[in-house]
Amino acid sequence: MTLRDLANKPGTTIIDVREPWEFAAGHIDGAINIPLDTLKADLTAIDRYPKPVLLVCESGNRSRQAHDLLVAKGIAQVYDAGPWRDVRNMIFRTH
Repeated sequence: MTLRDLANKPGTTIIDVREPWEFAAGHIDGAINIPLDTLKADLTAIDRYPKPVLLVCESGNRSRQAHDLLVAKGIAQVYDAGPWRDVRNMIFRTH
């Protein structure tokens, strides 16, 4: 399954790991904001959301960090989707 397929799959959760002020300036409709530092402090926060989970940020750096942390803790069905604008442009459905 491609990233585009995942982004358009009903039930996919998009988590934006940027800071709240960045998220407020623009984000994917329906995305959930959990800043990277918050996620680092409570990796189980991800368990509250349906899988699969796409992780996004501004450039792809923080989403990669979040992905690597979650995978290292054994959390499955999380994907580093990179920059939020790229993912927004892939979505054919509304959240």
